[in-house]
Amino acid sequence: MIPRPVPPPRTTTEGPVPADVRIGAVVLTMGDRPMELTALLDSVAAQYGPPIEVVLVVNGGKSPTDLPDFVRIIELDDNIGIPAGRNVGAAALDCDVVMFLDDDGLIRDPGIANRLRSAFAHNPDLGIVTFRIVDPVTKTTQRRHVPRLGSGAPLRSGAVTTFLGGACAIRAEVLREVGGLPDQFFYAHEETDLAWRALDAGWTVDYRADVVLEHPATSPARHAHYHRMNARNRVWLARRNLPWPIVPAYLASWVVITAARRPNREGFQAWTLGFREGWHESCGPRNPISWRTVWHMTRLRRPPLI
Repeated sequence: MIPRPVPPPRTTTEGPVPADVRIGAVVLTMGDRPMELTALLDSVAAQYGPPIEVVLVVNGGKSPTDLPDFVRIIELDDNIGIPAGRNVGAAALDCDVVMFLDDDGLIRDPGIANRLRSAFAHNPDLGIVTFRIVDPVTKTTQRRHVPRLGSGAPLRSGAVTTFLGGACAIRAEVLREVGGLPDQFFYAHEETDLAWRALDAGWTVDYRADVVLEHPATSPARHAHYHRMNARNRVWLARRNLPWPIVPAYLASWVVITAARRPNREGFQAWTLGFREGWHESCGPRNPISWRTVWHMTRLRRPPLI
């Protein structure tokens, strides 16, 4: 394990760093990236400030060995999906802020944890911080990793309406108040489901360009499974959270966008199957956001129509 560095003066752009904001981290793994996982855990250990407790959830894969003492492991017999696995990890932590980190990510800046402590301490309405993801080789940010419409502007921080599930920090109170990630989604759009519920409860979601996680650039669209989950969960997202007058417009816009992206034949067939499943399978409880929240999201330039 790399040695803990000597911290700089305890201040950030938000002001003095509060020592009483307890941060924990949840890392989900299948046990197939041992080198990347070790590097991530070392980068968490190297953060300035109080030690960060880490819960490593082995989601039906191979359990790693020789873990550092600050890591607590939870082994699941089967792969229960990304949102359910992260919920298991969060439930095992006793902290004020939960970081969710991909097992092949890396936090190179040791001041990130203190930056998060200050952000949450000085803004009591802040519910979720989503990080900027950069490729470790090119140092660029993929367009899909910037949670806003338009050109992206990855270096511009600000309020947004969704977040990145493997590179974020969530106030534990938010998870207790509005519930965790939707277990049944398994993969895709579970973050947006939680973000909309948090916004509806009065919390804010911030994209922070100065909070960086390195992660290799990939494209989930290369898998047919992605197209199916993307379509099914998009329908579930609308059915669970949107006022009924908005649902047709929201889903119609995504039909147009999907057609414009021109997935291959296998991908389009999987997408069609998932869209049908989204209407015929149970999506869990329906609790639509208020029209006030719809207007708030529109003011943030991300109306729930697209």
